[in-house]
Amino acid sequence: MADLTIRVGELAFTARWEEAAPRTREALRAWLPISSRLIHCKWSGESTWIPFGEQRPDVGFENHTSHPAPGDLLIYTGDISECEILFPYGACSFSSRVGQLAGNHFATLMSGHEQLAEMGRRVLWEGAQQIEISEG
Repeated sequence: MADLTIRVGELAFTARWEEAAPRTREALRAWLPISSRLIHCKWSGESTWIPFGEQRPDVGFENHTSHPAPGDLLIYTGDISECEILFPYGACSFSSRVGQLAGNHFATLMSGHEQLAEMGRRVLWEGAQQIEISEG
């Protein structure tokens, strides 16, 4: 059973929480549902992101990586760059204008992998897309 439902326009995905990120999971539950705009990354390759600016959960690093697989959802909570959720659709090396970053891998897609390339294409060529992330 899926823990999260993610909609990008009419594209639908499901994901499961990562057991290795319990503090991050609990902090993000308070943010749900998330309704925002998904934009294309500038420095990280084939990925999209949701910016949160100065809003950030106080969890530190947990189950963090700089090289997520397509469909691995990360949240960057550090101080070097703004807080963001990273949603890669292809090859990704998480970074910003100040260099490499690491984000907490908090969820992994369970369904919708076949739509990732289309999601990336739309965000890159059509601009920001509406995204909704909810539990259940």
